[in-house]
Amino acid sequence: MSLSVVILAAGQGTRMNSRLPKVLQPLAGRPLLEHVLNTCAEIDAGEIHVVIGHGAEAVREAFAGREVTWVEQPEQLGTGHAVAQALPGFANDDIALVLYGDVPLVRSTTLRELVAAARADHIAVLTAKLDDPTGYGRIVRGDRGRVTRIVEEKDASESEREIGEVNTGLIACQVRLLRKWVGELSADNAQGEYYLTDIIGMAVRDGLKVRTTQPESKSEILGVNDRLQLAELEAVLRRRNADVLLNAGVTLIDPARVDVRGTLECGHDVTIDVNVVFEGNVKLDNNVSIGPNCYIRESQIEQDCRVLPNTFIDNAHIGPRSQIGPFARVRPETYTGSDVRIGNFVEVKKSVIGKASKVSHLTYLGDTTIGKNTNIGAGTITCNYDGVNKYRTKIGDDAFIGSGTNLVAPVEVGDGANIGAGSTITKDAPAGKLTVSRGRQTTVEGWKRPEKKAK
Repeated sequence: MSLSVVILAAGQGTRMNSRLPKVLQPLAGRPLLEHVLNTCAEIDAGEIHVVIGHGAEAVREAFAGREVTWVEQPEQLGTGHAVAQALPGFANDDIALVLYGDVPLVRSTTLRELVAAARADHIAVLTAKLDDPTGYGRIVRGDRGRVTRIVEEKDASESEREIGEVNTGLIACQVRLLRKWVGELSADNAQGEYYLTDIIGMAVRDGLKVRTTQPESKSEILGVNDRLQLAELEAVLRRRNADVLLNAGVTLIDPARVDVRGTLECGHDVTIDVNVVFEGNVKLDNNVSIGPNCYIRESQIEQDCRVLPNTFIDNAHIGPRSQIGPFARVRPETYTGSDVRIGNFVEVKKSVIGKASKVSHLTYLGDTTIGKNTNIGAGTITCNYDGVNKYRTKIGDDAFIGSGTNLVAPVEVGDGANIGAGSTITKDAPAGKLTVSRGRQTTVEGWKRPEKKAK
């Protein structure tokens, strides 16, 4: 008996006031639907059918690499109608799990418990008890506390609206039962829609027991209908990620001001200051310290490194005991050896910097390879682009590049070479020698500063 999943993702999300389909709205840097799909992977779901409608093509394109079956719902006639579109692709003996593309924070443990409760011809419903149940369908119980039906708020009586236990919309049961009940749904209600929740009453009518499970946290059932709710979920997920890091031994100076928009792997004794954003897959090894206001994306920072405030690191690999920043920008395909220094207002792109080399101030290095123990002076620029093609600069070990130097690629500076400050180097500089390229300094006698003419 395998697990098949239906994810309802056809809604337009008009209250988002966006051209983007609701399930593509970003939460922690990823579309809402991606969070749900990732949770499905954690529970080893088999068939995953995603029901799409508004913005269907955009949703397909956003998840072109995912192994899901797309099911179109041209008309949005309710949750029951949406599920009916997906059922033809499921085997009768499967357990069907109904999820929602705009309810992104449900945990895999919660879903496993729900699926387990649905086995042996039961139907299982995820419910929650809320102080303010406004907007949710209510769970109506009869004798001995057994669930008898779910009533939508618009169809509920005054006494039913006082019920605090609500339906989250997440349901699990055997496909053959779901197929039968969905086929019997009627749109005779206040909304004129086919409510999936009506199958609960059908299950009771057929003598089946309706089991209920509850999430560990109420935040798991929160959906997104507008920007305010999206921001609330962002705060919930930020705190959830922070709790994971804190429990793993990471020091967060302020847990409310660290954003993990992907996966963050940390070693021992890592410290992260305020307003740091991690995006994609980031790894911080032991004893790494990240200063405030940094952005780190798709990168690895090895042990004992210090990233100083206001530093941007993107798709880079930083070697052990290195120091980056403050106000540094390390761009994609940059690799540093150990004990490297990249200082303030330095930009590095597609470059390799060898062990113990220093690039301390106001410098641009693009398409550059630097050996070990080399010092790059302030204001140095590798001129790597001729307007059409990019060229590499190679600087050897133990070299010294004076301040204000322009290295016009393709060019090579040998081991132990020294370049005089203010030089423009267009030819290879030999190893172990001083190379200087400057115009002669001249003082012009009798020169006067130009003056503006009176109007």
